[in-house]
Amino acid sequence: MAGEIVLVNVADVDRPGLMAMVTSTLAQYQARVLDLGQAVIHDTLGLGLLVQVASAQAATELEAELSATLAKIDLPVRFTRIGPERYNEWVAGQGKPRYILTLMARGFDAVQLAAVSSITRDAGLNIETVRRLSGRLSLESLDMLADGKESTSIEMTLRGVLPDGQAHNASALKSRLLEAAANLDFDFSVQEDSVYRRNRRLVAFDMDSTLIQVEAMDELAKRHGVGDQVVAITARAMAGELDFDASFRERAKLLAGLPETELAELAATVPLNEGAERLIQVLTHFGYRIAVLSGGFQYVGERLRERFAIDYLYANNLEVVDGVMTGEVLGSIVNAQRKADLLQDIAEQEGINLAQTIAIGDGANDLPMLSAAGLGVAFHAKPVVKQTASHAISNFGLDSVLYLMGFTDRDIEQALAEET
Repeated sequence: MAGEIVLVNVADVDRPGLMAMVTSTLAQYQARVLDLGQAVIHDTLGLGLLVQVASAQAATELEAELSATLAKIDLPVRFTRIGPERYNEWVAGQGKPRYILTLMARGFDAVQLAAVSSITRDAGLNIETVRRLSGRLSLESLDMLADGKESTSIEMTLRGVLPDGQAHNASALKSRLLEAAANLDFDFSVQEDSVYRRNRRLVAFDMDSTLIQVEAMDELAKRHGVGDQVVAITARAMAGELDFDASFRERAKLLAGLPETELAELAATVPLNEGAERLIQVLTHFGYRIAVLSGGFQYVGERLRERFAIDYLYANNLEVVDGVMTGEVLGSIVNAQRKADLLQDIAEQEGINLAQTIAIGDGANDLPMLSAAGLGVAFHAKPVVKQTASHAISNFGLDSVLYLMGFTDRDIEQALAEET
């Protein structure tokens, strides 16, 4: 039908049965619902319905009837007539790209929101929806938030076309957000919304300084009295200044003569990074496949696989003869390109698109893997990695990746409760 299009807005204290009351009146006029949305913040309702009725006269009668109905409960209502051109412009807008911006902050306030909303506005993106991922906070928790101990996460849906070349302006958008994040202490992620984003199936981790807190090679070197030499080589390799394969073999040679018992003790006591256990528990509960693709040691990875039932593990093997390390590396080295290739191989083996994968790492040798994944996250990363990777977490634990995936605190708590 041609008819008349009316936008109905109700904003007041939420009332039980309000939706039924409004839609029952609309039904009397055989209104077609073109769009609707509702949000409740602290018991205050915002309800909007875009409807079409048979004629301008029917629209006038509907407005009068609905106003009278809601007046009985002292509820104000506003009506806006939408012309054909304006409606068609709105429909055409759904063809524009859509992005998901996730914002995480401690001490969350309007300054951070103002910065993000201003930057996205300048990039030509419109904020369509906002939803809270983290749970509501008690007054006591708000005090902790002010102390930086609690955190808040929200998710914005953005729509629009980045002007003058999407790739260039996506980089410019990220640069401005990175600058604001550094000044205002928040983390963020901007992802293009797609069916693949909502259907991730595989999560691949780097191990050293990502899944675990330490670089295993450095720790063993300290025990063997060659710590300073190995740490210097490691730092240059992770910063992208040295070829990884050559540097790894050079560092391994410095471990010649170290008893295997030292490796066993390290593997048994290595500390996990904040949020690692919580993240893996939730991922496992919801059926995600877990991979560890590491330039570190297979021996350490095996202990983690036993603990978390990791599905895939690829790392480097050190030769041990008569209980002592020889300083030699067995087989090919898991380097930067090998990690990316393994991610592709595992995705094919699992029968999923590469866009359905997530990769998390901290060093330069993780960049090809992060770039290949559908969602590549630089975790507490070196500057060169943070600037290059599409997404970065610098202020929170590994479990904050769940927010980037769209999980809410309620989802996470349910999964953990069912696991215990």
